Amino acid sequence: MLFKRRKKLHLVHHVRNIVWPKIGWQRASRYLFHRVGRLPATPYSIAAGFACGAAVSFTPFMGFHFASAALIAWLIGGNLLASALGTVVGNPWTFPFIWLWIYHLGNWILQTDVAQRAPEALSLQLIFDHPDWLLWPMAIGSIPTAIFVWIAFYWPIKEMVAGYQRHRTHRRETGRMRRVMNRASKSKMESDD
Repeated sequence: MLFKRRKKLHLVHHVRNIVWPKIGWQRASRYLFHRVGRLPATPYSIAAGFACGAAVSFTPFMGFHFASAALIAWLIGGNLLASALGTVVGNPWTFPFIWLWIYHLGNWILQTDVAQRAPEALSLQLIFDHPDWLLWPMAIGSIPTAIFVWIAFYWPIKEMVAGYQRHRTHRRETGRMRRVMNRASKSKMESDD
């Protein structure tokens, strides 16, 4: 392979790069911005796909984020790769806050008292035995949150991608015109000699 590592990274290094990127958060987010802007699709398609991925990240169904985002993006004509990139909004840094928010919002919508329903000790077996205690409020709370997140990401991403693509097209046209002008001046200079 052309760009393959000589020495494979250990699993610990892969996990570390997910939690804290080696290149830093600013450069990683800039890379993500350029990657989204260069996708070969319309601004609507890219923005809708990214918004689907971001919205699905606010659901409690962790193992299904990629598939759910791709399905919703496909249904509304969004870009599938952008939907996968949008799921980056849900990451190890944001999941605790997301889950806490959707849990409390779900309990508020369902009008349940959290203190009355809270178990003494939380275990995986308890979650599987009583999914209504944790999963049901989170699922209910994730619906309005996901709708809000979709809208909040769609409009800014659409405008950014449209501006990025206009700027990129303008830069290409300017470069093309500059090359044509250089060729014309070179050929004129050669014909004068």
